[in-house]
Amino acid sequence: MTAPDSILSEAQAAVVARAAQAIREHGPACETAQDVTPQAARALAESGYTRLTLPEARGGLGATLTQFAGAQRTLGEVGAGLALVLAMHGHVTGAAFQGRTLPEPLLEALALASVRGELLNALASEPELGSPSRGGLPRTRAEADGTGFESGGWRVTGRKTWSTGSRALTWALVTAATPDGQVGRYLVNLRGPGVRIEPTWMDALALRGSGSHDVVFEGAPAILHAPPAPAHPASSAWFWTAVAGTYLGVGFAALHALRAYAHERTPTALGAPIATLPRVQEQVGRIGADLLAAHTFLLHATRAWDEQPGPGAVPLIGAAKAVCTNAAVTATDLAVRTAGGAALTAGLPLEQLLRDARAGLTHPPGDDSAFTAYGAALLRGDTPA
Repeated sequence: MTAPDSILSEAQAAVVARAAQAIREHGPACETAQDVTPQAARALAESGYTRLTLPEARGGLGATLTQFAGAQRTLGEVGAGLALVLAMHGHVTGAAFQGRTLPEPLLEALALASVRGELLNALASEPELGSPSRGGLPRTRAEADGTGFESGGWRVTGRKTWSTGSRALTWALVTAATPDGQVGRYLVNLRGPGVRIEPTWMDALALRGSGSHDVVFEGAPAILHAPPAPAHPASSAWFWTAVAGTYLGVGFAALHALRAYAHERTPTALGAPIATLPRVQEQVGRIGADLLAAHTFLLHATRAWDEQPGPGAVPLIGAAKAVCTNAAVTATDLAVRTAGGAALTAGLPLEQLLRDARAGLTHPPGDDSAFTAYGAALLRGDTPA
């Protein structure tokens, strides 16, 4: 199996290693606090990971989609909650610059923020809307200080849910509609006026350390904005890869935890580690094979994009997201079944990994959309098989 670090440059591997160390050191405290602690936020920012997917010409490390996938698999294996905070920054930056999905002033603002280590996320989901991936007009509103999209400033009012890393973020690209129904994106300083965070992610089933609370905007100022524009395939490619890599890492964490436990656990009646039992060996083999297949599929999909970015590669990446998130769910489930009762205690990480893996299924695209789009593309013959 290709190690994630082997596809990274030396500079990229260095920031991934620092980010992984930050997650290792602060992840448990974030799980306990059910939020991103200030210390964790500082460590993530100081790791330099915010520069990973920023082009080199803008002061970044220029990671390709395949390199981003490998980096997120590494971080997801260490801790999914904080890994997802970095995944959100990475996909927003990667897509914005590769797809030129934002006006130049906004791109420059994102570049400067990334170089400074200021975390950002795109906030689009809402209580009534859910994920915007299946359509719908946001209730969050943007009202111009002047007139039209060419005016200098806007005021944003509304509520966004599932705002991963909310307390750790400096900036948010907020999807909002104008009074006449045009949907744009507005850059809001989350540490500025008119912004408050409601701790709605407490006692969540999964990703408790991700701080995915609601963010409420009450006339929050936004100087920079992106007017309505058609969806760009880069946005899907980078987001789905961020999700796929992160949760695939959760699956590998379960495999490693089960292997370690199988060598340590020596029942009196057996007189040998349970790793010697054929049934345990079979389950570990099943998990390993499933994860390897998912990992290979993901790299195949991202390389197809890197070689020829465009709509043709998007269905393959969507299918890879579905395969990877389902592989993580299967891996954690089988690991818990194999380890037995000990897996339900805090003495092993498997119960948290089981919960965290489930969250991967909730991110778009859903399995139905992903496999239908990939199947249709295969039938048309316009996507790599």
